[in-house]
Amino acid sequence: MRITVIGGGVGGARFVLGVREHVRRTGSGDTIDVVVNTGDDWWVSGLRIAPDHDSLLYALAGVNDTERGWGRAGETERVSAELAAWGTAPEWFTLGDLDLGTHIARTAWLRGGASVSDVYARLGSRWPLGVRLHPATDSEIDTHVETDEGSLHFQEWWVRHRSALPARGFSQRDIARAEPSAGAREAIAGADVILLAPSNPVVSIGPVLAVPGMREALLAARAPIVGVSGIIDGSVVRGMADACLTAIGVETSARAVAEHYGPRAGGGILDGWLVDESDAASADPLAARGIAARAVPLWLRDPETSAQLARDALELAASLRR
Repeated sequence: MRITVIGGGVGGARFVLGVREHVRRTGSGDTIDVVVNTGDDWWVSGLRIAPDHDSLLYALAGVNDTERGWGRAGETERVSAELAAWGTAPEWFTLGDLDLGTHIARTAWLRGGASVSDVYARLGSRWPLGVRLHPATDSEIDTHVETDEGSLHFQEWWVRHRSALPARGFSQRDIARAEPSAGAREAIAGADVILLAPSNPVVSIGPVLAVPGMREALLAARAPIVGVSGIIDGSVVRGMADACLTAIGVETSARAVAEHYGPRAGGGILDGWLVDESDAASADPLAARGIAARAVPLWLRDPETSAQLARDALELAASLRR
């Protein structure tokens, strides 16, 4: 079976780890593709930074900093401090020296004519990931946030201001000229199951869906599409997704996010939706809207609970396929 996951960020990385753990435990030989958000990418000190991709890469390689939740383990930050001293990098965006090695390699390949997809393949070949990573698009579609103080790159709004500046909206630069990468398109068309990770619906999943042709590819996919809520009992599991949802007029609840994605039968993208047991009351209303919902434990505490969540998502997908 071929499993395709759509997502990004730390939530996406943790979920993909669970899917990989499930496949390893079952010995099924299932393959895993991940379509990764590229809206978080940006340029710093002449280097192309790709936070969502790198969170997935480092987590799957087992070299991520699990305490901070981002970057490489055992980091030093001498180079980042020197860049800030020279005024070529903002002091509020710190990169570790090992992490900078990744960004330098990425930028060198891009400037040499490689596509973003090529770079993903080269970076992914260093470690046995057990997963194939594909950019949602090979085009630059950096996310910007509209605020009362003007338009900010998403990273400045997220990291520097910690989403404290009220957002009026989100947009991706040059999105109209983008198209799904060949790898993303093939991973969706060839999937037996498509899983929507519990990533930020607005700035991790949203930019993927905003790529022209991506929604059409999902609607045309033969595989059932099952999403996993990143909202539990009215609260975000991690990060500041509530600030993003508020900005687009969506309530911070598992039910509201599912309705935001919409049922595939009605032109949305969901066939099924997993909510936490604390949100079980939302299952029937969602079913009435055309989204098959199931309440299961969603907290990812360890490899066992992560693998179980993947199993629950795949079982729901199997029931929809039948």
